[in-house]
Order: sequence, then structure tokens, then C-alpha cells
Amino acid sequence: MEAESSPARACYVVIFSPQRRRQRFPEGCVSIQASEDAARAAARPVQGYHAAVASGPSRSSEGFRLYYLIRWLD
Repeated sequence: MEAESSPARACYVVIFSPQRRRQRFPEGCVSIQASEDAARAAARPVQGYHAAVASGPSRSSEGFRLYYLIRWLD
């Protein structure tokens, strides 16, 4: 089974998003972390890097791999 056809899973991430208004993010803005503690430690909110729980990646209709925000951690 290809990775693209498997269901998206929730994971701890750091998302680069200077303004936290969006609900979906391209994979280039997302860094997967091993745990909630790791995500919180890697976050740099002043520079726009925020710890979060996100679901993904999912392929959009345009062919992009996206992560969907579940909740912010910071």
C-alpha cells in the first residue's frame, strides 16, 4: 500500500506560520516532532514557529501534501 493512500494521522509538529489564522499548511511549513515535549522545545513563537497537533499529510485536489491543524500547543 502506498503512503499516499493511507489515512492521515495526528502527530506533534512545529508549524511555521507568522499569523496563526490558517487551518491547513503545506508540508514545507511543517516539521514533525517525536513528542509533545519535543514540539514545545522546538517552537520559537517570536520567529513564527509554533508547536501544534496536526493531521496529515493528505494530498489536496491540487496535488499538494497538506497538514490540517487540530490544535495549537503554545
